[in-house]
Amino acid sequence: MIFNYKRLSKTTFVLAISILATTFQSCKQETKEVKDIATKTEEPEYFLLRPELEKSYGYSHAVRIGDDLKISGAVSMDDKGVIVDPGNIEQQMKNCYSDLEKILKHYGYTFDDVVVENVYTTNMKDFINASGFRNTIYKKQFPTGTWLEVKGLAVGGQLIEIDMEAHKSK
Repeated sequence: MIFNYKRLSKTTFVLAISILATTFQSCKQETKEVKDIATKTEEPEYFLLRPELEKSYGYSHAVRIGDDLKISGAVSMDDKGVIVDPGNIEQQMKNCYSDLEKILKHYGYTFDDVVVENVYTTNMKDFINASGFRNTIYKKQFPTGTWLEVKGLAVGGQLIEIDMEAHKSK
């Protein structure tokens, strides 16, 4: 048996090109399918808790992308932007959690789905004294997060602001 080196090389070359073309086409199609799925499930969905107020300040209170939900800082205020329960950090904290719960429920989440919670307060000592209330909110586990004492918040009289992120696995 005699090997024809030139013929083997051409055959090998054609075979290699065919394999590469098939692989490229397969990858291209798979990439398109993944992109189509991502486009359908990853479109941001925005939520305004107090539409007029949030539009005037220029923010959305929450946005869900896929299974992730990000919620802007909740504060103790009414629909007109007036601080509710000035001087009472515990009641302001309860009002924040009440608004956060409304947003979570809008998307079908609960506090059990919260994975990050950040608290900003103008008085850490008072917040620490009132923080036991969080045990009524987080019954399964506490999320990760940060507590920060700040010089001030957006509107005078605000003592606390809470933002969070939630994730819901399928």
